[in-house]
Amino acid sequence: MNDQTPLRAHFKTSLLEEADGEGLNPTSNPTMGEIIARRFSRRGFLQGSLAATAIAATVSPMALLAADEAHAETGAKRFDFKEVTAGVDADHHVAEGYDADVLLRWGDGLFPDSPDFDPTNQTPESQARQFGYNNDFVGFIPIDGSSEHGLLVVNHEYTNEHLMFPGIVKVEGEELVVAPADQKRVDIEMAAHGGTIVEIRKVDGKWQVVRDGAKNRRIMSTTEMQLSGPAAGHDRLKTSTDATGTKVFGTLNNCAGGVTPWGTYVMAEENFHGYFMGELPGGHREAANYERYGVPEGSYEWGKFHDRFDLSKEPNEPNRFGWVVEVDVEDPNSVPKKRTALGRFKHEGAESIVAPDGRVVFYLGDDERFDYVYKFVTAGKYNPDDRAANMDLLDDGTLHVAKFDEDGTVTWMPLTFGEGPLTAENGFESQADVLIETRRAADLLGATPMDRPEDIEPNGSNGRVYVMLTNNTKRKEANAANPRLDNAFGHIVEIAEDGGDFAATSGRWEILVKCGDPSVADVGATFSTATTENGWFGMPDNCAVDSDGRLWISTDGNSPKATGRTDGLWAMETEGEGRGTSKLFYRVPVGAEMCGPRPTPDLATFFVAVQHPGDGGEDWEGFGRPSYYEDPSTRWPDFKDDMPVRPSVVAITKQGGGKIASS
Repeated sequence: MNDQTPLRAHFKTSLLEEADGEGLNPTSNPTMGEIIARRFSRRGFLQGSLAATAIAATVSPMALLAADEAHAETGAKRFDFKEVTAGVDADHHVAEGYDADVLLRWGDGLFPDSPDFDPTNQTPESQARQFGYNNDFVGFIPIDGSSEHGLLVVNHEYTNEHLMFPGIVKVEGEELVVAPADQKRVDIEMAAHGGTIVEIRKVDGKWQVVRDGAKNRRIMSTTEMQLSGPAAGHDRLKTSTDATGTKVFGTLNNCAGGVTPWGTYVMAEENFHGYFMGELPGGHREAANYERYGVPEGSYEWGKFHDRFDLSKEPNEPNRFGWVVEVDVEDPNSVPKKRTALGRFKHEGAESIVAPDGRVVFYLGDDERFDYVYKFVTAGKYNPDDRAANMDLLDDGTLHVAKFDEDGTVTWMPLTFGEGPLTAENGFESQADVLIETRRAADLLGATPMDRPEDIEPNGSNGRVYVMLTNNTKRKEANAANPRLDNAFGHIVEIAEDGGDFAATSGRWEILVKCGDPSVADVGATFSTATTENGWFGMPDNCAVDSDGRLWISTDGNSPKATGRTDGLWAMETEGEGRGTSKLFYRVPVGAEMCGPRPTPDLATFFVAVQHPGDGGEDWEGFGRPSYYEDPSTRWPDFKDDMPVRPSVVAITKQGGGKIASS
């Protein structure tokens, strides 16, 4: 890397998907696009006009089944609010009759001794006592069953140094050039990663942070963690500083996540490849493994100051990232555990549900073009009366990968050492090898390559599972189900597990919607015709199913130039005659991504995370140039000249109280 490098040449996790090029999957397994095309082409669907396309995808056999099952309760599940107008500006906007209050901003204090946020005098020590950067996943864990008092758990995915630090950016033409990092800046970035656990309470209808909460905690990329499960202690996880292969420092690039039925916080490690630099020693056994994961990508300069991020010095370190991390929020001194049984890949989320027999099922997406959808089924059963008995459920179970067939069936194939191709003949000597190289194991099983699987949410109300597929702009072949040359706007797949059992090894699948502007015929979007010009969206990313069984979707990538709107939170009808209808509830400021979302159990509050506000600006006619610390496209949420733009968690409540989106 040169002393001063153009920002867009190497920057950052928000652009890593684009840097991945054609994707890293080397197999010729039929892609989801090809399977969709075969399925619907054979049934005579999706031919002719846009109207025919919409009817075909929204009035499918699964839709008719859902309508039949739910016709008596459809009214109770409808979303009742006045829709926000889609658009782009420097502020956020929520539906009429609601308040959107900023609860936590980057740099806000979390403890009684936390220093005030001083953006011009940041230190690693102060950041370690403050709310981190780029909040993504948000979870709410009630205290004593309350919907008005609980622990908020928040992931901090990555850092944007051009928006974080003053005096490091020069503008050369249309390029931003960022000065090389020094040790202090790197250590601040490392402290800004990870997660936050903080007590919050609703007082007189407004949420407040409890800074002296006994369970408040920052988790960072330096926090001591334990590797547990089948891969723990394996030689491929050992380093010069950890001869046991069980002790690792930190977690990073935590995108989505989850809260377990027993009240622990799980953090998904996603684009870990961007943090490593250097070269492996010649002939090293991890060369092919790392190539499948894109290691090293070198977006961050941490390896210049910390040997563990330099492959030439610590060649096994990348194998210690890409896992799901479980945190016991009840004990602020507990050691988080990387649960290797759930596999190693670019985890987007880890949402869970209890199956009818008491086993717990976790749905997992590998967020990259042409990668896979997984689920993990615990061997043990959840005990609702004994929290301690559940604390190691994630160390024993079966990881499965999905194969979607054109006849509408989905098969969950176990990634188990010794079964099928997962044997010594193919380089696997143990279950540890299968889990360390989860992607290659799934390749050999013939899993279906997907269009960037992100959040996956099970719905206990209707027995279905919703898979967010954000996009795949490297798709080269048009087909009946994807009439564009690339899938720029993404789609949502709905799965019905056999017998309503989330632990089943087979089920049925349908497309809920294909995203994009329905008014443009070439896009081929399939929202219900009841969806307004404000209601459609592209690039579904995170999602949530509320306690009424309603689906909420947040987005990542609705740029001013491409869609004329920012990202936001949309309400999506999944049942009855309204199936496929979407309504815009909340939209973020320019440059931001919509993350979270998370409702309280009583549905009186929706927590959402506004990530990287102000990033970009070139595509918005209201700004028209690159955005950086001294010249941001917005100064949300403070709108003060002496404050930079700040990623924040927002609490949305109904004016006068009551359930959100209900009359």
